[in-house]
Amino acid sequence: MEFDPVTFSLRTGWLGMLGGVLSGALMGLFFLKPNWMGGYGSQPRRLVRLGHISFFGIGLLNLFYALSLTPLEVPLTAGRWGALSFALALVAMPTCCFLTAWRQSMRRLFPVPVLSAGAGIAIILLKGF
Repeated sequence: MEFDPVTFSLRTGWLGMLGGVLSGALMGLFFLKPNWMGGYGSQPRRLVRLGHISFFGIGLLNLFYALSLTPLEVPLTAGRWGALSFALALVAMPTCCFLTAWRQSMRRLFPVPVLSAGAGIAIILLKGF
């Protein structure tokens, strides 16, 4: 079975949208509690909100990546690496946000999603132009 980066990235992007909806629904169960996670302005609560939104944002990056591969004529091997990089970013960014909300020391993991997304962007910029 051949790994098609366009299909993979489209599916990954839509899974990101689902992750955003589900995490938002879960958080919504507690939003009316004024002191939930230390109150609205607390760092843990802001990080959880960021994790929720990152599902949507990086999900959109995956969708845009999939839609860019063919028009920009990105080579198949490079396209596969970029698809995997954006998929890793989609999983790692919300995970890092949620873990950092739980334990501040987990902030050291943030280079993983940042470098992963950066790699996907670099592939588009270097191989697509």
